[in-house]
Amino acid sequence: MTEFQVGDKAVYPGYGVAEITGLETKEISGSSQQFYVLRVLGKEMTLMVPIANADSVGLREIVDDAEVDEVYEVLRKRGERISTATWNRRYREYTEKIRTGSLREIATVLRDLCLLRSDKDLSYGERNMLETARALLVQELALAKNETEAAVEGELEEIFSAS
Repeated sequence: MTEFQVGDKAVYPGYGVAEITGLETKEISGSSQQFYVLRVLGKEMTLMVPIANADSVGLREIVDDAEVDEVYEVLRKRGERISTATWNRRYREYTEKIRTGSLREIATVLRDLCLLRSDKDLSYGERNMLETARALLVQELALAKNETEAAVEGELEEIFSAS
């Protein structure tokens, strides 16, 4: 179980990077529980996650250098078969991948939607999903690589303009 301290940054699946701003104890159904208080970066949102459930909800550390390299490999990989399912089935599949909180899975969603976009128009839901995946990826990669989000955006543009 990963233990976080106040001031640490962590990733909460589906929401992105958050800062641990506090630890609170609350009385729930007669028993005392400790919570991480998270402030989601870039959003006016605060979340509370029971410390005992942090792993099961997917709260995790920012990716390390090896994982960053793996994510870029996923983004550059071509020749993967893109699902030929209907847009709503693809949407459900991609939603599940984003909910895992895995940056590799999010990279897969972004890559597949960018490649699909070069072949056909994306549905409204797929366009939103592409932007969500891009935002989650850019935010975490920028922190992991200690770069600006604009620099990471530029790298992604370069990768996908070559496809």
